[in-house]
Amino acid sequence: MPTPRQRALQASGRRPRSSLRAAWAPTLVALAWVLVGCDAGLSSASSPGLGFGSLVLGTALTTAIALAVAVPLGLLAAIYLAEFATAELRRVIDPTFELLGGVPTVVLGYVALVFLTPMLQRAVPGLSSFNALSPGVVIGVMIVPMIASLSCRAIEAVPLGLREGAWALGVGEARTIVKIVLPAAASGVGASILLASSRAIGETMIVAIAAVAAGQGSSSGLDPRGPVQTMTAYIVQTPPTDAAVRSTIFALGASLFVLTVALNLVAQRMVPRARAEGGHERA
Repeated sequence: MPTPRQRALQASGRRPRSSLRAAWAPTLVALAWVLVGCDAGLSSASSPGLGFGSLVLGTALTTAIALAVAVPLGLLAAIYLAEFATAELRRVIDPTFELLGGVPTVVLGYVALVFLTPMLQRAVPGLSSFNALSPGVVIGVMIVPMIASLSCRAIEAVPLGLREGAWALGVGEARTIVKIVLPAAASGVGASILLASSRAIGETMIVAIAAVAAGQGSSSGLDPRGPVQTMTAYIVQTPPTDAAVRSTIFALGASLFVLTVALNLVAQRMVPRARAEGGHERA
């Protein structure tokens, strides 16, 4: 039989804190592996001049480019779907988003390398064949459906009374969305962005194909025009030749696990908050 506290937690949708604390135990173990073994393997003869910091910078650079593309497009798409699109148009756009989310990332990687990079080279001087800009843009387009669909649900959950109150005061449609609707849906929108960030950080094949050649290290720092080595691309492209390299690959995988678990936990805590805020505003 569940205790009264367990029944209250089930009714409110909250989880016991002990489960969250237990979830952090493997992340701390993984972080210890990163601090102990990663730099030793990255500094070996098989990858000279490469360090854990450069992999983190490369991953952060491609993720930042992806979010710079996906967040504006995703929010605009979510606002349009939630506020302006007709039911007939929604029946067409929603399955289209589902199809875009199912495109293999290998295909997207070759799209970035073969089609997008030559197009960008005409507009961006100094853009190399392998760079961070093209895969970042393609990853951003890939995660647009995730941000759009989740943010659309958060915007639709905002009570109609808030909009009607703004309209009664003479506030225009655009100002109502910016000043009333989006702040009320901020928790849900933030959760969608965090989940999309986790997806972008863990993307492998697009960056492995279009960001850096096999055996090539980062040579551009934070310059998106040059090749960058990311954590996932290094794991895919580096053969486990000895114990140090194997430990490094495991440490990088563990660090990715730490990042994704942390982002998902934060997003998971934001979604019930958004539901609670919507329930209070309806009341």
